[in-house]
Amino acid sequence: MKLPDSNAPSLFDRFALTKRRARAQDDALFLHRAAIDEVQDRLSMVNKSFTAPAIVTPFAHVWQGVLPKAHIVADEHVLRLTPGAHDLVVHAMALHWANDPVGQLIQCHRALKPDGLLLVACLGGETLHELRTSLGKAEIEVTGGLSPRIAPMGELRDLGGLLQRAGFALPVADTARLTAEYRDIVHLMHDLRAMGETNSLSERLKHPTRRQVFGRAQDIYAENFATPQGRLATTFELICLTGWSPDESQQKPLRPGSAQARLADALGTKEGKLSD
Repeated sequence: MKLPDSNAPSLFDRFALTKRRARAQDDALFLHRAAIDEVQDRLSMVNKSFTAPAIVTPFAHVWQGVLPKAHIVADEHVLRLTPGAHDLVVHAMALHWANDPVGQLIQCHRALKPDGLLLVACLGGETLHELRTSLGKAEIEVTGGLSPRIAPMGELRDLGGLLQRAGFALPVADTARLTAEYRDIVHLMHDLRAMGETNSLSERLKHPTRRQVFGRAQDIYAENFATPQGRLATTFELICLTGWSPDESQQKPLRPGSAQARLADALGTKEGKLSD
């Protein structure tokens, strides 16, 4: 597999991201713990035992012990996974910060044995949409311009398509929305800093933002997204992807036209042509 040129422009500043993650606080990592619940729930529905799992994560201490004898690796540009060594790979809460998400999935694919399972948990496009809207409107009003502040995150359909591009069979993508409430916009941004999830875009502003921007953003947020109790509602969209390393034992889709019965007969209805 060919990885992207390390000298090419990158959406994310990984050096800045690493520094932000180093300052994260354990009690603020509730999204990772929600992701653990989602992973365990999906594994409980799989009729298969896994004996050689691996977990890709920026916070090893949170995921340590989630799967017995799991090999835990950092979400680096090149993953330290041995090809064909694992029957399960969990890519945990890191794909939304990847400069090459397809490359990450391909590396996971290469690490799987035939009929091995990939399970991805990451943040999706609805995440922080309230903050994105409020900051964007405020910055335009106050400065007349707009700067990159919140990372673009993939939509459910787009992320599901990445599994197919990476060569996985039987791909499935689904989503869960979590809502948190904050006292004000400063409280929210402090929590994002404690999660290690603040702005790490390569094109972010390199100088302090005018205080008037945050003051106006607070007003816009409160006007549009406040709860009845006057707190700020904040959405975190957790997307889960599953795909299997292809194997002859897996179910195959039927050939078009190979059905032995008509759907209309099964439903007890009449079959008719669609109008032009």
